Amino acid sequence: MKLLLIEDELELGKSIQNYLNDSGFVCEWVTTISLAIEKIGLYEYDAVLLDLMLPDGNGFDILRALKNQNKTDGVIIISAKETLDSRIEGFNLGADDYLTKPFHLSELLVRIQALIRRKNFSGNNKVTFNEIEIDILSKIVKVHHKKIDLTKKEIDLLLYLIGNKNRLLSKNAIGEHLSGDMADMLDNLDFVYAHVKNLKKKLKTAKSEDYIKTVYGLGYKWQNG
Repeated sequence: MKLLLIEDELELGKSIQNYLNDSGFVCEWVTTISLAIEKIGLYEYDAVLLDLMLPDGNGFDILRALKNQNKTDGVIIISAKETLDSRIEGFNLGADDYLTKPFHLSELLVRIQALIRRKNFSGNNKVTFNEIEIDILSKIVKVHHKKIDLTKKEIDLLLYLIGNKNRLLSKNAIGEHLSGDMADMLDNLDFVYAHVKNLKKKLKTAKSEDYIKTVYGLGYKWQNG
């Protein structure tokens, strides 16, 4: 899952980024509104973590930009500025949650997980697709009720495919989802093919149906039949 952190406090930003990366997310971090608007124009994020008081303006401008671009990225405001007016304005502009500084990183993680469940999986902790079961919190995947061994990237890929079932996902989109903006620096996207190939092989070994369809020259699609 891919996150965008918009936070100008360097020590806090680094600790949040490290914690979320260690928790299995791909967390990109910017410190200004201008950089954030550039990012959201280029990429899709599962969640945006938004500070309101930034050096080049107000974080509400980010919410307006998301709204103007018809983006569906989930947003959690993380701010020391908490008044009734700021909370109401944030929610009216499309924020999904509001977390007041200071906060425990473990609480931020729980809020992110809850937001992603609401956005992508109807609020469920467990995702089921026919014979496949995924526990989002424990990162356990079962096929025909038997646990299979997947890497964090493979679980993330599986959730991304199921969450976008019947939609064609380009190799670029999958690469960005798995690696964030680092994907732009890679010479090629062979790692996407490798992850898809390994996931397909492990699911097949576990006697799962083949739901990952290759659309040659375009990308991949998760679908029945």
